[in-house]
Amino acid sequence: MAILHRLLIREKPRSGRHTSSGVITLATENNCKVKQRHHHPSETSNQLEIPEHIHSPSLEMLLRRLRAMEAQQDDKFASILDVVGEFGTFQRRLVVLTFIPNILLAFFMFADIFMFTAQKPYCNTSWILAINPNLSEAEQLNLTLPREPNGSFQTCLMYLPVAWDLDSIIQFGLNYTVSCQDGWIYPETKKRSLVNEFDLVCGKESNMEGVQTMFLAGLLIGSLIFGFLSDKLGRYPTILMSLLGLIIFGFGAAFVNTFHQYLFFRFVVSQALVCYAISSVCLATEWLVGQHRAHAIILEHCFFSMGVMFLTGLAYILPHWRLLFLVGGAPVFPLISYIWMLPESPRWLMLKGKLEAAKRVLCYAANVNEKTIPLSLLDKLQLPGKKVTKASVLDFYNNRHLRKVTLVMGCVWFTVGYSYFTMSLKLKDFGVNINLTQVVPGLMEVPARLCCIFLLEQIGRKWSLIVTLFQGSLMCLLILILPPGGEGGRLRWAAHYLAIELKSMMVLMIVLGEFSLAASASVFFIYTAELLPTVLRATGLGLVSLAWAAGAISSLVVIQQKLTFLPIFLCCISAFLALFLCFLLPETKDQPLSDTLEHYSLQMRNLAEELFTKEVVVDDGTVEVTKNTILNSMIQKSDFDILSNVSLQDASLQGRGEETDLLNN
Repeated sequence: MAILHRLLIREKPRSGRHTSSGVITLATENNCKVKQRHHHPSETSNQLEIPEHIHSPSLEMLLRRLRAMEAQQDDKFASILDVVGEFGTFQRRLVVLTFIPNILLAFFMFADIFMFTAQKPYCNTSWILAINPNLSEAEQLNLTLPREPNGSFQTCLMYLPVAWDLDSIIQFGLNYTVSCQDGWIYPETKKRSLVNEFDLVCGKESNMEGVQTMFLAGLLIGSLIFGFLSDKLGRYPTILMSLLGLIIFGFGAAFVNTFHQYLFFRFVVSQALVCYAISSVCLATEWLVGQHRAHAIILEHCFFSMGVMFLTGLAYILPHWRLLFLVGGAPVFPLISYIWMLPESPRWLMLKGKLEAAKRVLCYAANVNEKTIPLSLLDKLQLPGKKVTKASVLDFYNNRHLRKVTLVMGCVWFTVGYSYFTMSLKLKDFGVNINLTQVVPGLMEVPARLCCIFLLEQIGRKWSLIVTLFQGSLMCLLILILPPGGEGGRLRWAAHYLAIELKSMMVLMIVLGEFSLAASASVFFIYTAELLPTVLRATGLGLVSLAWAAGAISSLVVIQQKLTFLPIFLCCISAFLALFLCFLLPETKDQPLSDTLEHYSLQMRNLAEELFTKEVVVDDGTVEVTKNTILNSMIQKSDFDILSNVSLQDASLQGRGEETDLLNN
């Protein structure tokens, strides 16, 4: 009974603390609500331990459950959020504030698609008007431009100007051709775009890919810089910095004078976009709890999809690209009010040693929700480990759990970025109207993201990510394997009755693929934010966002190579590796957030162990029931060991007695 004796001795101080804990009374303006909650300030220091000779998986599982319950009870911040209200007026207002900028994020992110509309250029040959200004446009083109074999005018060549009169030109004609000398004209164009603004024709068409590459490079650099700054300076200042970037470099793109200025503005605005995306997810994650956190991030992404439709509608109506930036970017100016409306994350404030600021923010939230935080509970809010928490980017290399999460999520995000951009580029090859290519996926992404709510509640974060990623990668692979439709593309390897045009099928598969990848992107942000500790959450999101930009850039490079096998190979390898690595991650549904690296390592270790240990269901989720379960199991185990030892001793004594009798005889 020595095991039971040690356990009872360890339980005595705990029971003493239990009886001496106070009763917290929550008072509101309209009525009084009383809640009794017992706090154990030092329970984590006196944790139950199973003796070394007992290796029952059930006991180990119960012990981990007990430690998780005690850690959750010891989380003063979670207790305060419970008092403030899980999803009151303050939290709803915070969620709405994060929704609005996402519409503008989508607008500025995909605006380049409508900046490079197809144009039919011709060399500017206004020199002939100096000879006869009464020439019509058709006569001018007919006299000064050479023709293609099919009879159409050439776009990049003109006849060499001569000092003849009009009759001589008509009689003898012009024979010597040169490249366009005085720019181009666009007689068939009804809208003004970057193409006819800066003459991006005749060898300059690759500037579209240059803009996309520059934009993705900005995302890559911004995710690293502003993820670090969000953890260093806070969520509130980095969100304001991102909104300032949208005002200056998003709205300001309407006033650029050269194409290189436009490239620079797009490079900077992409950094502002990723800065807001990372900081807003961190802010929502650290203010909301449970299912409200997942719902808020999903709805935030739904507004992003609505922003794509908002952009498409404006681009269809407005005839000038500068006017598009002016009208579409104007709503960013009211966001200046976020200086006075947006709160800072109290978790971040607490970890940085700003306890008074954290208490003020929590009290303000409670006041908005018409709640009152007891001073006794608020005074218990203190720094983890009695000191300011420090962390750096090197912890992603030194900490084994952080390193694993970063590598796995980086691989997943690379696959999503590569697959999404590959399908978007393939969709352009089918000649679908540019407005439909944005409206249809935008409409499909809203229900796709809303379906994530059902998936997350039924199968959890990990399996939701695996299911959506598998479906999206499968659609991408089929699109790359099947031959294109359109102009006579047919299944040569199938029977005659299957030899039909594949264009409609391919477009449908692309839409379904983007449907799945949109869902996986929402699950990815929720899952990654919950896996990372508060002290390095934004930095981690920034690091994995590097992989998304790398996947998108890889898609642009690979598609341009015109190689059939390479896109298929890269899609298969990245998807297989991402799906395989997802199984190594723990489930985070209904798990408390980690704040420090110490708590994070302990929690990740316990979650990882549950992947290989048989699940034990505890009917009553209270601490006392779990303790009694462990105690009874250990008593039974101890009694069995004692009875076994007594039986062995009796058998040994009996054997010795028989040997003595034989010797005496």
